[in-house]
Amino acid sequence: MRKQSFIAQLNRQKWSFLFIAPAVILFAVFVLGPLVASFYWSFTEYNGIHAPRWVGLANYSNILFHDQRFWHSIRNTVFYTVCVIPPGVILALLLAIAIDQKIRFKSFFRIIYFIPAVTSVIALSVIWKWMFAGEKYGLINHFLLAAGFKPVDWLMSPTYTLPAIIIMSIWAGLGYNMILFLAGLQTIPTTVYEAADIDGANLWDKFRYITLPLLKPTMVFVVVMGVIASFQVFERIYIMTESEFGIGGVLDSALTVVAYLYDMGFRRFQMGYASALGYIVFAVVFLITLINIKFIKTKVEY
Repeated sequence: MRKQSFIAQLNRQKWSFLFIAPAVILFAVFVLGPLVASFYWSFTEYNGIHAPRWVGLANYSNILFHDQRFWHSIRNTVFYTVCVIPPGVILALLLAIAIDQKIRFKSFFRIIYFIPAVTSVIALSVIWKWMFAGEKYGLINHFLLAAGFKPVDWLMSPTYTLPAIIIMSIWAGLGYNMILFLAGLQTIPTTVYEAADIDGANLWDKFRYITLPLLKPTMVFVVVMGVIASFQVFERIYIMTESEFGIGGVLDSALTVVAYLYDMGFRRFQMGYASALGYIVFAVVFLITLINIKFIKTKVEY
C-alpha cells in the first residue's frame, strides 16, 4: 500500500522531475562526475595521457610526510589568511558603521566601495600588478620616488611579494564584507540603542555590548567565508606571480596551496598527485570551518 502511494506520488510529480532534469544532469556531469573521478585518481599515478596506475595511499603519504613544498604552501596560505581576514573584517565593519550613519550620499559610498566586489578578479589583479611594477614603472613606486624613497621591486622580491598580494586582497574584499555588515546592522532594533541612551551608555558601550554581540551571526558568516576564500585563493596569485619559471613568485614566496595544486596538475601533469592535494585541502578547510563555527557562533537574544 505504501509502495503504491509512493508510485502515485511520483506520477503526480513527473513534470517537476522533467523540469529539474537538465540541472541535475549538468550537476552530475560537471560536478559529481569530476569529484568521483578525482577521488579515484588521488589513489593513482596519473599524468592525463596514460592509464592511471593504482598506488594506494602513496600520494597522500608523500604529500603529508615528504613534500616540503606542500608544507611551504600551507605556511604561506595560513600567513595570507591571518593577514587578510582580521584587518579585512575590522575595516569592513568600521566602514559599514560609518556608512550606516545619517550621512549624505550614502548610496554613492555604498556603490563606490562595492565596485571591486563585482569587478573581475582577473581585471583587479592585472591593475594591481601594474601598480606594483618594479623600478619607476609602477604607480606605487612612482609615489615612493616622489616622496624621496627608493623604489621597491614588489613582485620580484621574496620579502614583498606575498605582502603586496595581501594588500590587494584586503582592498578587494572590503566592499563585499561591508555590505554584509550593513545588512546585519540594519537588523538590530533601534529600540535597543534607545534603551541604552536612556541608561546613559556612551558610543563605545553601545558598540561593545550591543552592536558586536548582535552582529555575531553576520561575523560568523563573514569569517567562515573569508577563511574558505583565503584557502582557495588562486587567480591573483597566478596573475601576479606567474612567469616562465613557475607560479608563486621568487623562491615560492607567494605559493599558496591551490596554486601548488595547479602547478602539480596542469604544469607538471601529475594529476593523481594534484587530486590528492585537492582532497587534503578540502579536509583542512572543512576542519577550520568547523572550528570557526564552534568558537565564534553563539546564541543571540534580543
